[in-house]
Amino acid sequence: MPRNTDFGNKTDSDLVQLALKKPDNFNYIVGRYEKKIARYIKRIAGLDNEDTEDLLQDIFIKVYQNLNGFDPSLKFSSWIYRIAHNEIISDWRRRKAKPQFVRGDEIDGFLNSISSEFDIQRDLENKDFRGDIKKILAEIDLKYREVLILKFLEEKSYEEISDILKKPIGTIATLINRAKKQFKKEATKLSINFL
Repeated sequence: MPRNTDFGNKTDSDLVQLALKKPDNFNYIVGRYEKKIARYIKRIAGLDNEDTEDLLQDIFIKVYQNLNGFDPSLKFSSWIYRIAHNEIISDWRRRKAKPQFVRGDEIDGFLNSISSEFDIQRDLENKDFRGDIKKILAEIDLKYREVLILKFLEEKSYEEISDILKKPIGTIATLINRAKKQFKKEATKLSINFL
């Protein structure tokens, strides 16, 4: 079935109601979130296009199956990202492999997002520099990588990250601070001097 992306100015809640009334309208939700969730999968899990598509399909099946359980008092984007988060972690556990969550072409966006946090003064176009960042990110614990991705790449607020990960906002703030510290520590350990 072709995915319809012409959903106008409808809110997420409107789209949920449309999909609940007529299952074919679920395509509107897919149209709105497909690219965002696919990008999120690639950032977290580092899967190739085929595996990303498979996981994306699993995520949308899970969203469709649980649409009746969506609480309209919550933000839909946080709800769908939480489902994606759970499916990515489940897939990662099944694969038993260390995720390579950030593609090389996404390093620049990440660096721009965190540069003020770390006072990075190096040219972001430098390929060696991007390679160094990728090495550091590969060494950071999964729980810290994920909060960095949600905060700096997905540009989610602390409240949204809290909804997605089902952790209190204070815990999210702590995780982000620890992630920054671990990022710095790994840079030092790898003798990368840009911080």
